[in-house]
Amino acid sequence: MKQFRNRLTQILQALAGISFLAMVVLTCWQVLTRYVLQNPSSWSEELVSYLFAWMALLGASLITSERGHMNIPAVVERMPGGVKTGFSIFAEVVAFIFSAVILLYGGVQITSLAMGQMTSSLGIAIGVFYVVLPVCGILNMVFTAMNIYDIRKGNIPVLPGEENQAENLEKGEA
Repeated sequence: MKQFRNRLTQILQALAGISFLAMVVLTCWQVLTRYVLQNPSSWSEELVSYLFAWMALLGASLITSERGHMNIPAVVERMPGGVKTGFSIFAEVVAFIFSAVILLYGGVQITSLAMGQMTSSLGIAIGVFYVVLPVCGILNMVFTAMNIYDIRKGNIPVLPGEENQAENLEKGEA
């Protein structure tokens, strides 16, 4: 399972990186066409905004894989091991449900509705750009399921960030 997680994470990093690189190139193109050629490129501006959404959602899936989603561990850190494990699994279950309902179900609904609408400059169905919602919903569900499995098996720390704290203690940094 670790190899699958690592491979999926590498793919996501590559996709997010390619999206970011494309945004940089397209933004440079926009500046060139607007200020040098005096003929602004509207299609590139529109594409950059869609790529930004893709990059942000792919990044959110990467964060889910690393269990870096928002949490407030101050209370949970003081709990006994079994309760701490229960709260960590509960947090993953909440993330799974959010991904299933909002990203997957809602994403499929909005993507279907938007397939009949075209972008103003690109002439592509808007639903094509919304496909990232259900895709990231599935990715988040896969990652949270793997996180739950790994927490239960003891393969990863119960609280996110505990591995960094342990490393810092060993190095004498904390």
